[in-house]
Amino acid sequence: MSKWVYTFGDGRAEGRAEMKNLLGGKGANLAEMSAIGLPVPAGFTITTEVCTHYYANGRQYPAELTAAVEAGIAHIEQIMGAGFGNATNPLLVSVRSGARASMPGMMDTVLNLGLNDVTVAGLIASSGDARFGWDSYRRFIQMYSDVVLGIDHHHFEELLEDLKSDRGYDLDTELQADDWKELVSAYKGKVQEKLGRPFPDDPREQLWGAVGAVFSSWMNQRAITYRRLHDIPESWGTAVNVQAMVFGNMGDDCATGVAFTRDPSTGENVFYGEYLINAQGEDVVAGIRTPQHLTVVGKDRNHSTLPAMEEAMPEMFAELDRIRHVLEKHYRDMQDMEFTIQRNKLWMLQTRNGKRTSAAALKIAIDFAHEGLISHQEAVLRVDPAQLDQLLHPMLDPNAPRTILTTGLPASPGAASGRVVFTAEDAEDWARRGEKVILVRIETSPEDIGGMHVAEGILTSRGGMTSHAAVVARGMGRPCVAGAGSVRINYAEKVMTILGREIKEGDTVTLDGSSGQVIAGEVPTIQPELTGDFGTLMEWADAVRRLKVRANAETPTDARTARSFGAEGIGLCRTEHMFFDPKRIIHVRQMILAQDEAGRRQALDKLLPYQREDFVELFTIMQGLPVTIRLLDPPLHEFLPHTEEDMREVAEAAGVDVKAVRSAAIALSESNPMLGHRGCRLGVTYPEIYEMQAIAIFEAAVQASKATGQTVVPEIMIPLVATRRELDLMKVVVDAAASKVFGATGVTLDYAVGTMIELPRAALRAGEIAESAEFFSFGTNDLTQTTLGISRDDSAHFLETYQRKGIYEKDPFASLDQEGVGELVQIAAERGRKTRAGLKLGICGEHGGDPASIHFCEQTGLDYVSCSPFRVPIARLAAAQAALGKAAEGQK
Repeated sequence: MSKWVYTFGDGRAEGRAEMKNLLGGKGANLAEMSAIGLPVPAGFTITTEVCTHYYANGRQYPAELTAAVEAGIAHIEQIMGAGFGNATNPLLVSVRSGARASMPGMMDTVLNLGLNDVTVAGLIASSGDARFGWDSYRRFIQMYSDVVLGIDHHHFEELLEDLKSDRGYDLDTELQADDWKELVSAYKGKVQEKLGRPFPDDPREQLWGAVGAVFSSWMNQRAITYRRLHDIPESWGTAVNVQAMVFGNMGDDCATGVAFTRDPSTGENVFYGEYLINAQGEDVVAGIRTPQHLTVVGKDRNHSTLPAMEEAMPEMFAELDRIRHVLEKHYRDMQDMEFTIQRNKLWMLQTRNGKRTSAAALKIAIDFAHEGLISHQEAVLRVDPAQLDQLLHPMLDPNAPRTILTTGLPASPGAASGRVVFTAEDAEDWARRGEKVILVRIETSPEDIGGMHVAEGILTSRGGMTSHAAVVARGMGRPCVAGAGSVRINYAEKVMTILGREIKEGDTVTLDGSSGQVIAGEVPTIQPELTGDFGTLMEWADAVRRLKVRANAETPTDARTARSFGAEGIGLCRTEHMFFDPKRIIHVRQMILAQDEAGRRQALDKLLPYQREDFVELFTIMQGLPVTIRLLDPPLHEFLPHTEEDMREVAEAAGVDVKAVRSAAIALSESNPMLGHRGCRLGVTYPEIYEMQAIAIFEAAVQASKATGQTVVPEIMIPLVATRRELDLMKVVVDAAASKVFGATGVTLDYAVGTMIELPRAALRAGEIAESAEFFSFGTNDLTQTTLGISRDDSAHFLETYQRKGIYEKDPFASLDQEGVGELVQIAAERGRKTRAGLKLGICGEHGGDPASIHFCEQTGLDYVSCSPFRVPIARLAAAQAALGKAAEGQK
């Protein structure tokens, strides 16, 4: 028979911390604190299995639960020396939720449960304070009515305000015992009015009502939303903790507070927290009274004149400080504690691993390792890789005021301010004049690359976390807010409207790419520090990881940034991004408009020096590290002009009529260019394009090898291959270019030709393709699109619904769909290596910087991941954690 209830208190506990899945975080920690001898009010925990049973059985409890709860109440009564419902010495209890993952404020709590017209008299007699007794009773009625009976708390707040107005009071603290007693009667009258039945006065009826409300709150909308945002499974359920009440509001020898064993903002090893004398717990966080600081240091730092606990209650402070050290040493992590002092006796009500900023998480992990509390490997596991993202970019000053205009998707982290412009051309013009700009677009396209490069940040009204704007911005390290649906953009008028407010060209806005906020005016930023603790953690991570980490980079700035963050090569150089420079795109357009191969070669000859120069610089920066270069991938229409002015300029340069340019644009437009004439299909149709690029690569490799003394081994990647025949045709072109360059220069270099696996057919035929390919790089952006039949640029508006309805647990473009797309990766890896044992395998889609996807890559045995430069440290840490996780699984 299942055990549904676990008791704790008086230095004993039936549960322990490692039972968090069963007892929830709060229940497990209450049991643990009791077991190690800390003063914890007696109580019991109803397990998460009851929650699971409750929802699986039509909201019915297990048959044995009633008797188990009665035994739990008797346990509390025996330890606390009070009786539940007793007229002279009443036991009051709190009823709180407790999921295995902390969900602060998401579920419901009831305090002072057990009060009625009889027990309130006993509470007054035992406390000697009528005001306290009636105040506790009215708090209970208001909270219980809101949480359990469904009567909104504003009804009760109105009654309180009316009474204060009648009496001429300004503050709640001015109310006397008779005032609170009168209010209790009014509150009960309101319950009768709203429900047509009296407020329940049977303590056991109250208890079961509260237990049911807590279990029901697991499925309230705010809890559902919180779970979705924090990836908490619905199946976990919540526990319910029933615990004896202790009171911090019985007089001046009482207090309540919240404390952190270290500063949660900075990670500094100082006691941090707030308290209130003669108050209940909710008073500390409700803002009704100004909390006081625990320590004199905290008081002085915050320029407070109110006495610190260290001054006002020195003995209690010393005991709390002792417990702080006990808990930190026991849990080996920074703790968030709740406490109450009742008549000069300290009670611990809660401890849990404290939430902290990214900077604090890093410092605490490193300090704990240096203090010998945890190992270097545990420190590596302690820091959430996603938190590093916030440390790599400028952040908004948290103390600066901000006027939020709207919130979109936090597509690329960091913060920036600038003057609004609406076209890439204007962004470049304004930047040349020394202005800092924010590029605002409905959505971006490859044609906007120049403007995106000079902009401080990018805002789009459409698109998701993996839209063009998001992907490119992350690669550049630019803050980006995407999919801000309330933004209405009028390009003709050069104005955007946000919820009725007009923002014109030249107005200043600030973007917070970490939160998705669009803010009016300029907000100061704080620059990150990437040395010290950051460098130490990266060193420890590199010592344990197996996966190599490369970067997606095609500009010298990207490459240098990647190297500074510890990238071990370039895993994806997108050559098409090099073509959008104004000096080059004119020649690309001439090539597209050429009527024959001779005309195309004439234009390509003009592009070759630019390409060679690009690759020389990349090879030089990477100093012999591998550089994987993807040959031209996007459809040609993306390079053609869209405006009449641009068409006239191209026509003049190409020596053709503007009608020819317009006709070419129409002829090359495709219904679904993602599936059209792009990738290796361009190379098959126009092999001279790939020939020019291959020659540029080999000439650059020879030149860089001579200049640096480092051996350059280029990796040439053929995109969008579906068949081995396509790869073979392109390999002939590449090999011929190599022979031509090596013959002309007298220098021979090793090189590799591989392919990008981004089509399901390529994954399934990987064994055959590996006969020609020397490496595979999984392009998981397109592999996700072609496998799921979903466009990453058009799916943002329905993917959220899909996640909410459980169709996809996460956005499949942000975190790899391991069951579908992942299985194709596994199949391709297995079949490819069966053909070619030493086949190098990597991943270069956006998933290369996602920690969950990196864990998958480690499990699948890939050799490297490649991600945008600013995500390299995240990938290094995630790869280390994946290696440690795999090692731990192997030991089981």
